[in-house]
Amino acid sequence: MSIALFPSVFRLSVILALSIVAAGAAAAEPVRLPVLVPVTGFLALEGASQRNGALLALKTAPELAAADVQDTATAPETAVNAFEKVLSAGPVPAVVAPMLGTQMLALMPLAAERKLPLVTVSGTAQITEMGNPYVFRFFPSDAVVKTAHARYVVEEVKARRPAVIYQTTAYGQSGRQYLAEAFQRLGAPVVFEEGVAPTVKDLKPVLAKAMEAKPDAIVLHLHAGSTALLVRQASGLPGLPPIVAGSAMHQPATAALLEPAELKGVCAESGSSPVSGGSPAIDAWTKEYRAAFNDDPDAFALAQYDGAMMMLAALRSGARTPEQMRAYLAGETYKGLAMAYRSDGKGNMAHDAVIVCYDGKDRTPRIAKRYIQGTS
Repeated sequence: MSIALFPSVFRLSVILALSIVAAGAAAAEPVRLPVLVPVTGFLALEGASQRNGALLALKTAPELAAADVQDTATAPETAVNAFEKVLSAGPVPAVVAPMLGTQMLALMPLAAERKLPLVTVSGTAQITEMGNPYVFRFFPSDAVVKTAHARYVVEEVKARRPAVIYQTTAYGQSGRQYLAEAFQRLGAPVVFEEGVAPTVKDLKPVLAKAMEAKPDAIVLHLHAGSTALLVRQASGLPGLPPIVAGSAMHQPATAALLEPAELKGVCAESGSSPVSGGSPAIDAWTKEYRAAFNDDPDAFALAQYDGAMMMLAALRSGARTPEQMRAYLAGETYKGLAMAYRSDGKGNMAHDAVIVCYDGKDRTPRIAKRYIQGTS
């Protein structure tokens, strides 16, 4: 070889070496996982829990993924704008999507168009009934928890004349539908039902109308603020039947708005209740959550933690594209802290529920009943 060629060969070797180093550095960079959640507006309590759960999970593997948090507030168009904003910054394998049903319904066509998985804890049943293969729900759908809700009212409370008060949001409408169907199947048709907007600040009138129907149980399917308001205004009401609320009531942030005495006898459905304990792993996770956020976790935080942890498991398996992430979420089983998660073919990943009740001594509920898939 000619001596004159050595400089060229040397330069080529250096360029190749630098290219390999750059490629290795790029491969080692964590992928960006957008976290789109409502942390302002009427769903701020629930949304903050969803955000915290996702962040706590992503914190476990900073070498794999980095969070990009965007507040979606409560308007569908705000969620759409946040979605477009995070995608404009570059490709991502999936998105942690808001729990608010109306926002999910607005994002689903975009996810289908972009072929991008949405991982959510929304309870609105409709989102997994529309044939969209890019939606994955890690909180039990209303089809699951409302059945458990109604069963507890009929089988444990022994009620036969339930009154239902629900929110006039997509979430509220979904829960109302499944409650009505479940009560009908159980031979305890609803004797009163009425929807209220999240902005209503006095629920005494709807309570009075419900009591006129002489119910033997008051069944709630409301967001956190409305739930706390109704429980407070119902406290001490003469002749008040048992209150069995929706999942918003199990949240420590909701219970914190009430005095323990106001909570006495109130029960609620949920996917889980980490503050109620249940296993050493959940107790350890609850301690870690409290240290990280100076707050108590709820089922939304735990479900989104488990969902984000399954996303990390997908990344560890080599999933880097949206299609690889979708295939992993659709086809694998993940043993989370709250339960085992596996898609039913529609994107429903969570299939268990619990009922928790307050004894009036403190703000921590006790698990009264578990409804586990495949058992009675």
